[in-house]
Amino acid sequence: MTKMSMFQAINNAMDIALDTDDRAMVFGEDVAFGGVFRCSMNLREKFGSDRVFNTPLSEQGIVGLAIGMASVGYTPIAEIQFADYVFPAFDQIVNEAAKYRYRAGSTWHCGGMTIRMPCGAVGHGGLYHSQSPEAFFSHCPGINVVCPRGPIQAKGLLLAAIRCPDPTLVLEPKVLYRQAVEEVPAGDFTLPIGKAEVVREGTDVTLIGWGNQVNRLLEAADLAKEDGVSCEIIDLMSILPWDEECVLESVRKTGRCVVAHEAPRTSGFGAEVAATIQERCFLQLEAPVQRVCGWDTPFPLAWEEFYLPTPLRVLDAIRAATSF
Repeated sequence: MTKMSMFQAINNAMDIALDTDDRAMVFGEDVAFGGVFRCSMNLREKFGSDRVFNTPLSEQGIVGLAIGMASVGYTPIAEIQFADYVFPAFDQIVNEAAKYRYRAGSTWHCGGMTIRMPCGAVGHGGLYHSQSPEAFFSHCPGINVVCPRGPIQAKGLLLAAIRCPDPTLVLEPKVLYRQAVEEVPAGDFTLPIGKAEVVREGTDVTLIGWGNQVNRLLEAADLAKEDGVSCEIIDLMSILPWDEECVLESVRKTGRCVVAHEAPRTSGFGAEVAATIQERCFLQLEAPVQRVCGWDTPFPLAWEEFYLPTPLRVLDAIRAATSF
């Protein structure tokens, strides 16, 4: 085990991927000197400029290059500098990468492609550097979408994504790059895509989140404990596919549920989770499923704390569920 911040764990994962797969390449805007968050630091010096290189400022071009490389057997690890700017490449991802295998009857594909992108609130990002776009991509069969809550998950999920036979988007909560530090396995390991983790067991209410929101849920659960409420916390880790059975098993036990995410409430991925719980746990529910999300506005700058699903907002939802 080695103590790492999240950006160091991501750097370590890419180092391992480049070292164990000579067809792996890392590219994106400014990645050659380490990237704005330093996640690719020293990789060009170690593996050379033909395997770690900068691209023009063109998200559509970055993803198009990754698709082409993957379709002929390379292992591209592309970086979109901020998730907010992935939308020019939306067509490439949902209409090309996600459909290649299906349209070709499995005779060819671009399954070796990974796209990394920093996402979420950071304290000063405003409307163009704070968004969480996972729900847009969760509606698209043919790709995976994962989001880590800390260094261990970041390394394990990234290595799993790179080696996965399907195109995978890795959404990295940028506020955690330096904030999250823990002991991480030093060697090569992966975490399964599509499997959630029960971070804390409880009996009264299930709290569900992903990414940095899981850390807020942990704080909210500590506050609820003062009210005598025992919270079970689930980190989905994988948005597409997501671990329905883990969630349903927990909700059937507790009878109550709160789903929370930074993205806006309307059509956020929490709505899919809530609908599935209602369909399959209806008779076990003791209260309506609560959602605590960002508001249906552009992401604010000065009012970020009022926009985010803070521990206190989650606590209000816990109290609403337990007092219903």
